[in-house]
Amino acid sequence: MEIDNELLLNTFVSENEEGLAVMEQAILELESHPEDMELVNTVFRVIHSFKGNAAIFELKHAQEFAHALEDLMDKIRTHQLRFTPDIADILLASRDIMRKLASQAVSGKDAATSQSKKLMQRVREQVEAKPSKTRKSKKALKVEAAPMEPVLHASEETNSSGAQVVARTLRVEVQKLDRLLDLTGEIAIARGRTTRLLEGKDRVSMQDLAEAHNIEAALQVELQELVMKVRMVPVGPLFRQYVRAVRDLAKELGKEVRLQVEGGDVEVDTSVVEHLRDPLMHIIRNAMDHGIELPEQRLHAGKSPAGTITLRALHQAGGISVEIHDDGAGLDRDKILEAAQKRGIAIDREDMSDQDAYQLVFESGLSTSDQVSNLSGRGVGMDVVRRNVQSLRGSVSITSRPGLGATVHLRFPLTLAIIEGFAVEVGENTYVVPLDHVVECVDLPADHHSAGGSGVISLRGEPLPYLDLGQYFGYASEREARRSLLVVRSESQLAGLAVDALHGETQTVIKPLGKFFEGLRWAVGSAILGNGRVALILDVPMLLQEFCRNEVVSAMELS
Repeated sequence: MEIDNELLLNTFVSENEEGLAVMEQAILELESHPEDMELVNTVFRVIHSFKGNAAIFELKHAQEFAHALEDLMDKIRTHQLRFTPDIADILLASRDIMRKLASQAVSGKDAATSQSKKLMQRVREQVEAKPSKTRKSKKALKVEAAPMEPVLHASEETNSSGAQVVARTLRVEVQKLDRLLDLTGEIAIARGRTTRLLEGKDRVSMQDLAEAHNIEAALQVELQELVMKVRMVPVGPLFRQYVRAVRDLAKELGKEVRLQVEGGDVEVDTSVVEHLRDPLMHIIRNAMDHGIELPEQRLHAGKSPAGTITLRALHQAGGISVEIHDDGAGLDRDKILEAAQKRGIAIDREDMSDQDAYQLVFESGLSTSDQVSNLSGRGVGMDVVRRNVQSLRGSVSITSRPGLGATVHLRFPLTLAIIEGFAVEVGENTYVVPLDHVVECVDLPADHHSAGGSGVISLRGEPLPYLDLGQYFGYASEREARRSLLVVRSESQLAGLAVDALHGETQTVIKPLGKFFEGLRWAVGSAILGNGRVALILDVPMLLQEFCRNEVVSAMELS
């Protein structure tokens, strides 16, 4: 039997990711509890497992590197070395090197780099140092396997053309796989029954056909729900990845910051987890750079010298809400408005609410930093956050209290594979509006004409601006009958979308757009309708953002 060496290497990389995540968390905890020998044992076990796997694949340099780390950890286990911040830095850097060595192994590489050589030298210097004067413990050390959390892993591979692709894996409970197998069998039986009824020569009643159809539909719904559950993973492992980033960044900024995680057991779709990584990193870096004060400033303000950033996840109204709170200085409204005016953004300083002012930090190119550094100053971070969040059909907003900190609120649907939408007709085409954004439907009188593709109607005594989708998409509509207005909301914005007809609620599977449609900024995907036609899914936040910006500019030009 041939052994698939590439498959084994990919399994090694995937399992290595799990071990290194556990190792990193243990090292960070050791900084607060350096005498905890169980944490020391956890780090030692991961390194030993890495060394054993490297030996299987004859990765000589990886073995040598891991062996040097084992010597270091053995010195700490036997109390010949004290766990210090310097050793923590070495181990964290070694963790990164081990990750690179495992990834290189997939393409057959096992060469020492200048980084790994320098780090190995630092490890050996620590091992050869004089023993620290610490009291030895007579208690025997108990070694047990560290529990692994189910997480989504991604490792880089190289395809036949030489391009790098991402191999994604996901741990699934065997019970769920067993039920999936059972369901496929039950669906096959139900389809066979329906087929026999349809092909039967004898007279078949509609009641029998309806019953067979209902059984198939019930099984299909259960299958869909189970597949969605299989794709769900806890956000805790993702949140804990930022503990290391906060530690390193705080040291660079000369600040004291700790990361607190709440709601780590909340489960979300794997694709949400993947797309959350960059936005969360941008928000955390922004909070540490602009929000959290220096220790002396915090003491002067009556605060603890160490700032706190809280990552919190919770289920809310059929979706997931992620909050990133810092107890820093909060947002400076005047500074934000001043930066917006410098960028040429049309604003009304007097009538603008604090909430609307805070939303300006998501504008492209806007930065309140006076200097450009490797952390901030170019005004691209929070703009990336908004675009990434909206690509997930989510929303982002900010609340702040001067002197007490700020909170960034992110909200997403639980899954990105299926969308609950509202189908509308514009011209000869059908479009789908995500149901999360739909507030209500009203009639648009036939004698109500929009100027320049937009207008305003009175909705229960309140003015409601609306966008005529027919004119926006360039359709030459000649309808004289009454049209409909779909009232939609995105964050704090409320507006209407004028359409030719309403088709009602629909549940569809989202299909990604190809490269041919990359220029359609107002579409986030496509869906196949029951009649076989393709409908584009509208990006409501982008539509309203562009619409409101144009309205403000037009109003200022008229004044």
